This record gives sequence, C-alpha cells and structure tokens, in this order.
Amino acid sequence: MYRNETAKMEEIVNETISVEEIKKFERAYNSELARGKVNSRTQFEYAWCLVRSPYTNDIKKGTVLMEQLLQGGNPQIQRDCLFYLGVGHFRLKDYTKALQFVKGLLQIEPNNHQAKELEVVIKKKMNKDGLVGMAVIGGAAVVIGGLVAAGMAISKGK
Repeated sequence: MYRNETAKMEEIVNETISVEEIKKFERAYNSELARGKVNSRTQFEYAWCLVRSPYTNDIKKGTVLMEQLLQGGNPQIQRDCLFYLGVGHFRLKDYTKALQFVKGLLQIEPNNHQAKELEVVIKKKMNKDGLVGMAVIGGAAVVIGGLVAAGMAISKGK
C-alpha cells in the first residue's frame, strides 16, 4: 500500500462534517419519515453525514441507520454501507467491528482499493493500541448476520 493512499484514508476516517450540513440531511430524512416512507438514498445520505459528525452519539445513530440499510435494497448502497460502517466503527474506536465490516466488503469485492486502504488504517491503529490479538479472537467468534445477508444480496445483484 502506498504511503500517500494510507494518509488519504486516514484523512477520510478523520474528516468531520459541519452541524449545518447534518441538519440539512436530517430535515430531508425527517420530512420523508413524517410522510411514512424514507427513501434508502435519503437514509444513506443522512447516515453518511452522521458517521462523519464530530459527535459520538451522531456516529452511533449513523451506524444504526446504515445497518438497517444492509437488510435489503440497492446492492450499491449496501456496499457503501459496509464501507462507512467500517469508518463509523473506526471513529467509535470499535476497531474489531470496523475490521469485520471491511472484511465483509472485501469478501464481496476483493479488489476494492478503498476497503483495502481502510483495512490497513484499522490494523495500523489496532497495532498501535495493542488490539490485534483481540480482533483475531473476536473476529473468529462473532458473526454479523447483516453481512451474510448483504453479501448474498450483493452477489445476486452482480
């Protein structure tokens, strides 16, 4: 992995979005929610903003919304959700879960360069924090049900 690619991915995972920008997408989401049906694109855009928020509670809410999107729908949105769930959990310092989402994406798309770069950034942080052994043990024991369903749906969509 090239050093500048890893640095670029570190910028992506540390990038924050303004509260004003979040509010704009929140209004669109709440408007559709009030009408009884939220478009998956609207939910994704709002969740994407929340994952990039400077506030932990927003990031948590964004990951929940993204996990809901894994349950069905557009395969492209599902792929993007796997990536941003990796980013979100990285930002929440839940590196094991972040790594599981990225590995799920890499199972579906082994040549996805962004996912590979994110994996390097996560592992680098885990090495720095001494968490690699825990990730191996946890990763072998924990299965995220949504990943399996998303992987099957994405594979069928190809």
